[in-house]
Amino acid sequence: MATVPALLTPTGSAPAALATDGRFGDYGGRFVPEALVPACEEVERAFTDAWADPRFRRDLDRLLAVHAGRPTALTPAWRLSAELGVTVLLKREDLAHTGSHKINNVLGQALLARRMGRGRLLAETGAGQHGVATATAAALLGLRATVYMGERDIERQALNVYRMEVLGAEVVPVRTGSRTLKDATSEALRAWVSCADEAHYCLGSVMGPHPYPTMVREFQRVIGDEARAQCARELPTAVPDHVVACVGGGSNAAGTFAGFLGTGARLVGVEAAGGAAITHGRPGTLHGFRSYVLQDEHGQVGEAHSVAAGLDYPGVGPEHAHLADTGRVHYTTVGDDEVLAAVHRLARTEGIICALESAHAVAWVLRAATSGELPRGCTVLVTLSGRGDKDIATLMAARDGAGDVR
Repeated sequence: MATVPALLTPTGSAPAALATDGRFGDYGGRFVPEALVPACEEVERAFTDAWADPRFRRDLDRLLAVHAGRPTALTPAWRLSAELGVTVLLKREDLAHTGSHKINNVLGQALLARRMGRGRLLAETGAGQHGVATATAAALLGLRATVYMGERDIERQALNVYRMEVLGAEVVPVRTGSRTLKDATSEALRAWVSCADEAHYCLGSVMGPHPYPTMVREFQRVIGDEARAQCARELPTAVPDHVVACVGGGSNAAGTFAGFLGTGARLVGVEAAGGAAITHGRPGTLHGFRSYVLQDEHGQVGEAHSVAAGLDYPGVGPEHAHLADTGRVHYTTVGDDEVLAAVHRLARTEGIICALESAHAVAWVLRAATSGELPRGCTVLVTLSGRGDKDIATLMAARDGAGDVR
């Protein structure tokens, strides 16, 4: 791509610590088969070099602006705020191209893959949004894309599967295990072993072996950096009292929190009650990194359950585990019924149908405002990580009383 003038300021700053072991306190690291160590090391070197290269940053910022539609809006939720007695601001990642925050990271990794001379992207996906973003970036940059997706998720996210196929990606059904995101990630890692010399693994969240947790956070921190600047213009206090985001693997939350870690804002990560690795898990190793993981008494990885396919994961990014241990971020859970109610509440007050994943953050705000955990008059920033088009079938099944709407 030719060098073009940047339309945005560079996304974030150079990573402060791409440590050789990729540790966040007791978490992170690189626990992969020996055959994948050179591939991970090559990605680390390439990212460190690219992130320090002004031309790479300009190219990425240009794509984020003219293709992804950044900056995304900061929308006051006027009617909901009046009902709750708190000021709610929505960071609208649902307005980004492809309908979620996933495009931020994928454009960065796709540019990196091309810089490394790779002609193909491999990806895993649960809700399908990362798969759609990967297929989109591959089409834009002339790359091939192969997306691994659990068979169960393919059934409940048929719209996104078709979108990937229209964009030219190969969607590979994963029929092992729970047939959800965990198993799709395992298959994508296995595939990478056999083709690392010609394919780049475009991991979709702040998880996986080093350098992925740091790299994905840096590509996603545009959310928090933008929101911080927007809040400074909108709020008399410049910084909201509370910053809230949903957490599965945790990329939208990591990107959001990156803009506010150095402030006095209270940061809240909201997990799915049936997939809450921080709340119900314990330290373990999964998909090449150490973090909190749902496990049974024998250390076997448990299954996560959520109405939101994108949060149906038994682990969480290692930086989130560290932020939980240090107390900088408060992690909590909401259940499926609260999530479904939150989708309808936001739709009917603000005219926004958000993704089921994002509705976890909205559901916590509704509960906390009602219980008094959010004081009247406070300000709350909520990241809407995606739009709800993909979830219409699930919402309709819930309305019609279908048994299992997960």
